[in-house]
Amino acid sequence: MRVIVAGADEGGIGEAISAEGHEVTAVDVADGESLEAAGIEEMDAYVLTEMAQATSIAVAKDHNPEIRVVVYAEGSLPDFATRQADLVVDPSLLDADAVAAEFDAGAN
Repeated sequence: MRVIVAGADEGGIGEAISAEGHEVTAVDVADGESLEAAGIEEMDAYVLTEMAQATSIAVAKDHNPEIRVVVYAEGSLPDFATRQADLVVDPSLLDADAVAAEFDAGAN
C-alpha cells in the first residue's frame, strides 16, 4: 500500500505504517502542490496528523477520489472534512502500531 502522511506526525504513525511494509511519503504542509509532488494520484491512503490542515482532505480527494483518508490526530475534525474521512483516530486512544496494523489488514 502507498501512503502519504501529512503534518508533523508527532504520534509516529508514518514510521509505524512503514514498519508494516507499506511505502510512506511524508509531507509537512499538505497543499495541492506538495500533494501532487508526493504523487497523491497514485496513492492508496492519505493520513492527516494535524487537524489544522483539515482542508487538505478535500484537496487529496480532488486529486484522487478513491483514496482512503485516515485522520490520526487529537482534537475535532471540522464537519466539512468529517464527511470525507474514512477513519478518525485520537492518538491518546489508540497507538500508532495498532492503527498501522489495520492498514496491513485493509491491504489484504
